[in-house]
Order: sequence, then C-alpha cells, then structure tokens
Amino acid sequence: MKDIMEDIRVQIMGAGAIGSLFGALIQLSGFKVHYVARGKQLDALKKNGLTLTGLIEGYLRVDASNKPKEADLTIVAVKAYDTENAARMLSQVDCGITFTIQNGIGNVETLSKYLEKVVGGVTTYGANLVAPGVINYAGKGIVYAGNDGYISEEARFVKRVLEKSGFSCELVDDISFRIWSKAIVNAAINPLTAICRVRNGKIVEVEELWSIAKEVVKEGVEVLKKIGLPEADFVELVRDVATKTSENRSSMLQDIENKKRTEIDFINGEIVRRAEKLGLEAPINKILVNLVKGVEKTYGIK
Repeated sequence: MKDIMEDIRVQIMGAGAIGSLFGALIQLSGFKVHYVARGKQLDALKKNGLTLTGLIEGYLRVDASNKPKEADLTIVAVKAYDTENAARMLSQVDCGITFTIQNGIGNVETLSKYLEKVVGGVTTYGANLVAPGVINYAGKGIVYAGNDGYISEEARFVKRVLEKSGFSCELVDDISFRIWSKAIVNAAINPLTAICRVRNGKIVEVEELWSIAKEVVKEGVEVLKKIGLPEADFVELVRDVATKTSENRSSMLQDIENKKRTEIDFINGEIVRRAEKLGLEAPINKILVNLVKGVEKTYGIK
C-alpha cells in the first residue's frame, strides 16, 4: 500500500452530487482523481469541468469517463440500485480499496460479492446537483469509515486520504450499526419530503408529518433489535438531523424533482423486507414505499 504522500490515484464511481463533492475536495488537495459518470453529468464534466458553489466556490478541469480505471482508492457513490452493476465494472479493473458512501442498506454486501477490499462508510456531508457539472457544497459533516468488530488497514488508508483532503473522518468498528442508523433517519425524512415536496425541517415542524416519522423509526428499531444491533434514541436523532438540515432538500426529493428513480427500495423497502423475513411487520414503511413508487409512476419515472 502506498504512503499517503506518494502519487495516490483516487476514483469516484458515481460522480453525482455527493460523489463530485468528494472528488472535488480530494482533487483540490493535490490527488489525481478520475470521475466515473454518465448522461448529461458526464457530458458536462468532459466539456465544461466541475463547478463548485456554496461553502467553497471554485472550478476544476476533471478527468471523466463512463468506465472505471485502475486506482488506489475507489469511492463508490452510485445510487443503491446501481451497486451491483458498478461492482461488476469495478471487478474488471484493479480498483484498489473500495469505500462506499452510499445511502441504503446492503451496499457493502453487494460490493463484497465482487471485490476484496471493501470498506463501509457513512457521510453527513451535504451536496446538491444544481445543474450538470455544477455542485452546491451545502454542508460540512462527518465521514464514518470502518468494519464490524475491527478496523482494517484499508479503513485506516481511507481515513488518511480523506483527512489530508480536509474531511472530518472517524474510524469505527460498528459500521453496520452506523449504516442502519443513517438508513432509519433517511427512512423517516426522505420519503415524506419527497411525497409532500418539502424541505427537511417540515418533518419536525408539521405535527402530522412528525407523527408518521416517529412510527417509521419505531418499525426500523424493531428490526435493529431483532438482528442484534444496538438500540439508540432514533426519534431524537431524526429530530436533530431534520432540524440541523432544515433548509436542505433530501436526495429523494431531488430525485423526484429531477424525474429520476429514487432509492426507496433500499431504504424503507429494505426495512420492510428485513422485517418480514424476521416475522415482524412494518406497515408504515410499506405505505411510504407504495406512495413513493406511485409518485414515480405518475411522473413516468422508471
């Protein structure tokens, strides 16, 4: 494994909003970065480069294509429904350490079916896609990186790269719990904001929405208890996140606004699947899955 001061090659697999933000901050710190994107985003990156607004204003010429290359570190930021395809593509090259910062449950497991050096991750950094090739850096946060029951050398390498790039990064030995924690928070906030077309803060401010959010959390916690992960006060966590990000538009809301497929199957849908497999019920999560899918079909989103 190369020393951090050597010529490290970093790759962003899925250069959308959050992927491009990570790529930009890493590139600004002097690392070589390759961006894997598609569609209008890829066209814009190749033609016009990457423009940053918000907490940092700047412009970068970038190396972008629709296929992965060899790298020392690949940060996976594709939508959860694209994880399997991304993993197959990455398995065709020497992509180095793979670090996922995706939403949803099951991404680490899917990547690990095809790749050897996989590190789980969760991030609370905020980014919005303003237009193809234009990213708004909406909020600083933290990145959790690690494994279950131990902290690997690969996770330590990820931390060194991210910290040199200015990220706040914490190593953890309970990454599944962190991933589930974020999924439960997202399950309470994202579909309600997408269905009602509101910013995050309304989840707490509107009594009727808050009552639904609390039931979503309750169902998720029952699954956590059944699979043996620690409990926490997720209701207060949801309140805290929704309050601190009150002006943010959730990624699911952005997907609906941009007429793109959401990750509902890998957030609320996964809670429903796990619950049913364990002999539990998650009726509120199931209703939200059906409502979001209904919105998708209404807008012709596939």
